[in-house]
Amino acid sequence: MTHHVAVALVGPTASGKSALAHSLAFEQHDQVEILCVDAMTVYRGMDLATAKPTRIERSEVSYHLLDLVAPGEEFTVAQFQEVARAAAADVWRAGHKVLYVGGTGLYGRAVLDDLVIPRQFPSVRALLDERAHDELPALYAELEALDPLAASRMEATNARRIVRALEVTLGAGRPFSSYGEGLATYGPTRVVQVALQSDFEQLDLRIASRFRSWMDDGLLEEVTSLASAPGGMSRTARQAVGYRELLRHVEDGADLEACVEDAIIQSRRLARRQRSWFLRDPRIEWFDDAERARARLLAVLNGPDGYVRD
Repeated sequence: MTHHVAVALVGPTASGKSALAHSLAFEQHDQVEILCVDAMTVYRGMDLATAKPTRIERSEVSYHLLDLVAPGEEFTVAQFQEVARAAAADVWRAGHKVLYVGGTGLYGRAVLDDLVIPRQFPSVRALLDERAHDELPALYAELEALDPLAASRMEATNARRIVRALEVTLGAGRPFSSYGEGLATYGPTRVVQVALQSDFEQLDLRIASRFRSWMDDGLLEEVTSLASAPGGMSRTARQAVGYRELLRHVEDGADLEACVEDAIIQSRRLARRQRSWFLRDPRIEWFDDAERARARLLAVLNGPDGYVRD
């Protein structure tokens, strides 16, 4: 039987994941390849504020799942899961080991837990979105009739979740709840996950310093170029923290310094949301020291815990 060797490094933005992952993979002399589990590094041209590895770093270590689509395109978690499976298979076929690295929790769960993700049904979704404005109680009643279990897992006022559950139930012809128990349930460990814990006072300082350095490196010019490109930026690409705030300056003329300050604030909030997401997962092993985290990652990659449990 062929063993697929993998480990994951997760944690909040600016916690030092990328630097630790790069140095570990570099020291392993091409035996470890990095799969970037991030919702925004998939977009070409969105480089600085996504903290994408540099050209030099990419020449030193094999990185995957970067620059997959143009920023004008939508890209779903299901699409990401598909390309991530293919990338991991390529690494294992070469006899190498996978190091998953990222802070996008949903994408991580999709890949590391190999979740079954329902398809999207845009035409069904469009009709439901239209009805949700004035008929949300009726939509919830329909969901209760078609999929009572899914309805019981959400508030009757949560339009986004009600619409998604009905979209899948009607579009796929099977209950939304049949796709699994949801993200609140954690099964057995499939891939060992190591997380970097950070003191928020230090993290906040790093986030501010890093964003200012990105501005010095040309982030405003990058955002301006993306906004004026023929394809523009898709709805999902525009949600990227740092880009969303600077777009208000580029497109609406908002004060630049106010936009920069807001981007820093939003980055700090993102870090807190990310930590809360990962803290809910009891399977994650937390380390407040990067060297201890590195030692654990290497122990997993070279020991009996390093096999993907399928």
